[in-house]
Amino acid sequence: MKKGLCIAASVALLTACGANTTPPKTPIPGKETSASQRTLEAGAEVIQSRPPIEAISAYLDGFHFYSGDKNGQMEAHHYVTVLNDEVMQAVIYDGNTKDARLMGVEYIISERLFNTLPTEEKKLWHSHQYEVKSGSLVAPGLPAVADKALMSKIVNTYGKTWHTWHTDRDKTLPMGIPALMMGFTGDGQLDPALLADRDRRLGINTQEIKQQRRDMVAHPVAQGANAWEKGQVIQLKRVSGAGEHGHGMTRSFGKAEQNQQKP
Repeated sequence: MKKGLCIAASVALLTACGANTTPPKTPIPGKETSASQRTLEAGAEVIQSRPPIEAISAYLDGFHFYSGDKNGQMEAHHYVTVLNDEVMQAVIYDGNTKDARLMGVEYIISERLFNTLPTEEKKLWHSHQYEVKSGSLVAPGLPAVADKALMSKIVNTYGKTWHTWHTDRDKTLPMGIPALMMGFTGDGQLDPALLADRDRRLGINTQEIKQQRRDMVAHPVAQGANAWEKGQVIQLKRVSGAGEHGHGMTRSFGKAEQNQQKP
């Protein structure tokens, strides 16, 4: 994906449809930002450059769930940087306002690169085919032509996602250890209430978006992706002590063969 492709237009549209509509749901502990700190921030903003942040060129909104736990679902706001035609990276927040919590990161690669990965590595990655074709992954504010160009590039990509702040469970501070996240692959998996609430806030209609993308070319999902569908659940586990969240495969996803990886 070239940086000059339509996604660059999304920078100017982050304040349009979909932006500033989803603040964090609960306050975090700590004192309010002092006047002196705000002054320091303002000065740093003028003096210091932020090339990695300024390289962010697209805003995507979708949904993740914990690998092995279908009930652990959450909306994820992705702010994406295009590194080259086959590699992207995203910082993920629980909202789209300036005080949103940083939840994690996602790495996005092309189908070609995914097919070069070792078998065990592939188990960490999920496909984007269903997310795009179903309309559950959106680029708020992009014109239809730009949206289709962007999503046509993403539909056949694969993502590896780690969440470091489980804001659906830890409402105040980031607790525990990172969790591997997955993307939905079929109808009936995503909580319809989550989807309806997202559509209401962003002023969009997922079903209409789905229809607009019906002729988008999507390849069959590459072998090795979405390992959770075959009961291969991977989550980190502490060598000793507590700290990880429970991740048990739910009945809807079938019986799991727990593959616990020690950090």
